[in-house]
Amino acid sequence: MSQGLPAAGSVLQRSVAAPGNEPQPQPQPQSPEDDDRKVRRREKNRVAAQRSRKKQTQKADKLHEEYECLEQENTMLRREIGKLTEELKHLTEALKEHEKMCPLLLCPLNFVPVPPRPDPVAGCLPR
Repeated sequence: MSQGLPAAGSVLQRSVAAPGNEPQPQPQPQSPEDDDRKVRRREKNRVAAQRSRKKQTQKADKLHEEYECLEQENTMLRREIGKLTEELKHLTEALKEHEKMCPLLLCPLNFVPVPPRPDPVAGCLPR
């Protein structure tokens, strides 16, 4: 057999790492202080995450309450618009009916310009 080639039937085994997956160095044994520090850090992170989730939930609840209040106000304002629109229609009709028979509007003398009256308070003031 030649020197650089494997024998027939033998399999050449190579470990090929996928791109981006470099072999990781073996972790060093950790001391009890390192383990304790890691546990404290994880606990602190867990508490911070809970606090963050709670704050986010409270903010969402507050926004939902505000949304519901605004929806109620919007509904109330739409009802008021409807009532005022109906009142406007009613008053416009009443005015049209009144204009047909109003003697003041039918008299041509009512369209003569009237001079403005003097201010009664201005006459009382010293000059």
